[in-house]
Amino acid sequence: MNAANSRIAVYPGTFDPITNGHVDLVDRAAPLFDRLVVGIAESPGKRPALALDLRVELARGALSRHRNVEVRGFNGLLADFVRELGAGVLLRGL
Repeated sequence: MNAANSRIAVYPGTFDPITNGHVDLVDRAAPLFDRLVVGIAESPGKRPALALDLRVELARGALSRHRNVEVRGFNGLLADFVRELGAGVLLRGL
């Protein structure tokens, strides 16, 4: 079992699609962490308008200026995704 690392943060959501508000939150949070993972949930129950692969591609394009930001799609429980990454911070915004 890996210990959670407070220098790694996860920003989860469906990002259907990524918006200027999402990008603004990443812009402000990225300098605070060694690694910020934008976790894009497949969320079939929400019936997203865009396919997961397209949402990931759009987010990567919008966030490419940040060297420490990684965009990954995931399916399953957020807790499992966070544990897999060893992250110690969950980033949320309004």
